Amino acid sequence: MPNIWLVAATVLSLFLGASARADYVTPRMTHAPVGHLKVVSPITTGDYDLLRMKLRNLLNGAAAAKEGNGHLEARLIFYAKAPKLLTTTELPQDVRESLDAARAAGVKIEICNNTLREQGLDFHTLYGVTETDIVLSGFLEVARLQKHGFVVDPSN
Repeated sequence: MPNIWLVAATVLSLFLGASARADYVTPRMTHAPVGHLKVVSPITTGDYDLLRMKLRNLLNGAAAAKEGNGHLEARLIFYAKAPKLLTTTELPQDVRESLDAARAAGVKIEICNNTLREQGLDFHTLYGVTETDIVLSGFLEVARLQKHGFVVDPSN
């Protein structure tokens, strides 16, 4: 026979837990101004969900920096399997809109020339990519930007 007190405590905690939920309340935070921050976010996989997460993080970061009287200088660098994500014929509409929003927020999107050459990709078939968005090597560009004070986003 189950312990009646254990069952009663479990039911009560479930009931109280459900009723204790509340709507989000904006906290009253006080921070020093954010200042000028720099981040480079490499993407090397062909995973749209990862790209969506990175775009969401960059957009949220840019908005938060602005709210904190600062500026986020951000780069999103595509190399290895990632440039194929930008193929215009396969690009989901929500990703297209997030890319547009990221560019509008000042995120610079760069594509690895080594990858384009090795995979036989024409940059004209990649959404919103121009010749000025192409870098010699995506991997090298991440290292170069880190040398110039950019923090590297490790999620990949």
